[in-house]
Amino acid sequence: MANVIDITGLPPERIVFSPSPLAELGAALHALSEPGHHPGLHGWVTATSSGLKTDLADRLCEADFLWRSARSDLLLPARPGATLADDLDAMDTIDDERFVAAAFEITCSTSYTRCTPSPLVDAEERARVREMAAARGPRQAAFTDRMLTDPDGLRIWLRRLFEDCEEAFFGDIWRRVGIQLAADARHKTELLRRKGLAETLSATSTALSLESGPGGSARILVDKLAGGRTTAFEDDDPGVTLIPTSFGWPHLLVSHAPGWRPVVQYPVASPELPAPATLELVQQRLDALAHPMRMKLCRSLSRGPHTTGELATAYGITAPEVSRHIAALKKAGLIQTRRRGRYVLHQLDLQVVARLGSDFLEGVLR
Repeated sequence: MANVIDITGLPPERIVFSPSPLAELGAALHALSEPGHHPGLHGWVTATSSGLKTDLADRLCEADFLWRSARSDLLLPARPGATLADDLDAMDTIDDERFVAAAFEITCSTSYTRCTPSPLVDAEERARVREMAAARGPRQAAFTDRMLTDPDGLRIWLRRLFEDCEEAFFGDIWRRVGIQLAADARHKTELLRRKGLAETLSATSTALSLESGPGGSARILVDKLAGGRTTAFEDDDPGVTLIPTSFGWPHLLVSHAPGWRPVVQYPVASPELPAPATLELVQQRLDALAHPMRMKLCRSLSRGPHTTGELATAYGITAPEVSRHIAALKKAGLIQTRRRGRYVLHQLDLQVVARLGSDFLEGVLR
């Protein structure tokens, strides 16, 4: 399964790599509200949370549906600014109907990929949004009611919230990571110019790839469990924006709502982050381990190398049966095989197996 961005006919210069202060603030706020997604940030989350003033912490809880379970498209600007103020100025230019619809697209929308009327002008949609918000608790219900009854006041309140975050903790973050993100964006832009889009996407994330088709068609594929389709020509200014993030791993976000320019937020690679396994490979490994006999074989193979004959004798099955199970495990990349004289020895790859849980978690969080 994948998200698909159709870029057929899009000039290369319309594919833009650029850091965004607002997108990085969104990533940081998500890490604060869902620290379990980001084990590498536990120290920062603990220190930052304990240092927040009570008033700011309470206001962040009021609005956290914009970034807790998924990131609102409002926090992924298609045309990033140099400063947080620039990004917030651009957000202020979005008309109320579109702003409110985007705010509710994740937690209160029946379908992210289908255009729905704005709850500001459609009574049925307004009632449905209120009902879905109520199911998520009184805090979101109250915030939703404020947005529906006083969108201008709520937007002012939200901008002040982000500005207070900048003063409290994000200003220091951006001074630290902004330079790194800008350097990554420049590197990817130069790589795009010299090597082309396919190689640039591969260098950006192993979950990104380019698919070329007949007649010059081209699509960016994003390896995610959630599927979606969009085009680089969704709005009046065609293009695709790719935003690097330091706080975002393991998430790879794709904004592909109808009428919005596609945006991809990708985590900047660092030496301590292993390359993620593809979703297909994770599924293949889980399927390979689902068979009870293979689980038993893995018990022996985890303790040392064994031949097919040894395993057949130990478990009372035929050598061809062992070979079939070994082939399934080997195809999934779970075992290593080497020859010693006339014997072929099989052994479980402990490092791969140890990463299986984190690969699965990264896949479902991506």
